[in-house]
Order: sequence, then C-alpha cells, then structure tokens
Amino acid sequence: MRESTAKKIRSFRLVPVAVIEDAGVALDLADALLAAGLPIIEVTFRTAAAVEAIARIAKHRPAMLVGAGTLLSGHSVQRALAAGAQFGVAPGLNERTVEAAAKAGMDFIPGIATPSEVEIALELNLKLLKFFPAEQAGGVNLLKALEGPYGQTGVQFIPTGGVNIRNLKDYLGLKSVVAVGGSWFVDKKLVAAGAWATITRLTQEALELTQTVEK
Repeated sequence: MRESTAKKIRSFRLVPVAVIEDAGVALDLADALLAAGLPIIEVTFRTAAAVEAIARIAKHRPAMLVGAGTLLSGHSVQRALAAGAQFGVAPGLNERTVEAAAKAGMDFIPGIATPSEVEIALELNLKLLKFFPAEQAGGVNLLKALEGPYGQTGVQFIPTGGVNIRNLKDYLGLKSVVAVGGSWFVDKKLVAAGAWATITRLTQEALELTQTVEK
C-alpha cells in the first residue's frame, strides 16, 4: 500500500462508509465531509450510482482520498480504478480479488473476521485489514485476542460494522487499530435528504472524539 494512502487514513482515523443512491449528490457529500475537515470517503459498490459518484468526486474534489467499498471481484476492481478510486475495500478476503487489485496497482484493504483469515492476509503481504462485521464478529474483545498472536507481525485493523459514536473510542484505544469505518455520520437517509449541515456536524463530532484517544 502506498504510504500516502495509509498515512492519510492513520492521520484522520475515520473512514466514512457511504452508500450513494444518486450520483448527483456525490459532490455535496464530499463537500460536507471536507467542511468538517475529513478528506476521505469510501463509496460502496452497492448501488448503480457508485461508479459515477466516485468519478465525480475523484475529478472535481482532488483533495479527497476516494475509495471504493464492497469490491467483490476483479471486475469491480477494474471498474473502481477506471472511475478514479485510489483505494479499494472488501468485506471479505477473496484471494482472486486481492490478486486482481495487486496486479492493477490498487491499494486494497480486504475484510477479515477470524485468525485464519489474518494469516491468509499476511501470506498475501497485506497488513492493513478491515475487521468486519466488527461488533457481530466479537468486537473489541476479539481484536484484543488477535493482538496477542499477531501483534508482532505489524498487522493493523480498521473495524467496520456496528461502530458508532458510543464505541469509537473503545476501538481506537487498541494498539492494532489505526482507524474505524463508519456510516452513522454519512447515513444514506441523511444523504438522501440532503442534510449536509447535519453530516458536517456529526463528522466534526466524530473527528473531535478521535483526537481524545491516546495510544
């Protein structure tokens, strides 16, 4: 992974996971995040508008680090790259998708939920991993357990799934956690309603909270 990508994620410690149904609001959402001081967004490949949304943000908001989420195949990796995505994220660990991303030169963060998957990722030379679904898979306690045998490898996690303003600090307090992924501050209902001021406020609150956590 390029150091510039990893450095930005580690610096802000917060990755907004956005579901965009209408590409026409993509720039408004990016602007709401930028207004809060967060130049990162992960647009999930769960909607027909995702590719166009990524393309618009990548072209018109160059200050944003734009990622594509829910990449489930080599084809989706290619589509995300063509749209301008700078990194990719997956909910699981599909070796073919990982290989496709590596071949294409895309920074890629696969998802894991078990020790075996961590070991497969390490075999593939991947050390920044999405922990998903975080709360359902065991949450903070499971990550603490994983730090024991794998801490010396340098593996790091971005917990996503059930992370919110109430448990954010618990996750960020772990040595192995560099950032959290969340959708509560970019909820698709807020996006659909055009509640940009609310999104900016919620993002600012989350960012402020991340700054209070010491490693």
